[in-house]
Amino acid sequence: MKTIIYVDGYNLFYGCLKHSSDKWLDIQKLLFECVVRVQDPSSELLKIKYFTAPIRAIIATHAQDAANAQQAYHRALERLYPETIEIIQGYYSLEKANLLEYIKPPNKGRRVSVWRLEEKKTDVNIALEAYRDALKRNVSQQVFVSNDTDIAPVVQALREDFSGKVRLGVVFPIRDPRSSNGHRPGNKSLSQHADWTRGHITDTELAESQLPALIPTKKKPICKPDYW
Repeated sequence: MKTIIYVDGYNLFYGCLKHSSDKWLDIQKLLFECVVRVQDPSSELLKIKYFTAPIRAIIATHAQDAANAQQAYHRALERLYPETIEIIQGYYSLEKANLLEYIKPPNKGRRVSVWRLEEKKTDVNIALEAYRDALKRNVSQQVFVSNDTDIAPVVQALREDFSGKVRLGVVFPIRDPRSSNGHRPGNKSLSQHADWTRGHITDTELAESQLPALIPTKKKPICKPDYW
């Protein structure tokens, strides 16, 4: 079963990786070997499309170190999996916004100025890539790794337009609710259109799906960031 996996990197990071020691994640081992192939052993990986955006160092907790770490991670994935992993980038928009002050009841006359950071293009990029792949590529299974309601319309469209031709899977990038706190549950608007759903990712799967700490290249090796 020829498979393409679409990964919402923002969702994956905040659902599974932030505040953990698992950031140096081997997404191919985790998502294909531990999830998709277990779901259906006949699955054949065509591509993992990883959607992300460059960190804005000016507002990151670790400043330029955070941007460097992200760049090293992307290079590591491309170095180890040049044929199967494709990184598709959007961008972060940082703009001034006047938002309602948090008081009860809300008062539209009470506003505060804040910096608003928004990730741009990820949702539309996922939708376009997935629909075009269904139209143009010889793909029999599409798997979405996201917990974002914004991609529900494309999953629904694929279900309606390619029923019987393309099998749809959804993987919620959240840790096991029994071992973590603060993560929202899986979104039913995504799973209701899928043929199968994986409800969470286990701590063991994350820990056992890590990239090598040192990855050789023709020049300087790629190293796992110290603070990761």
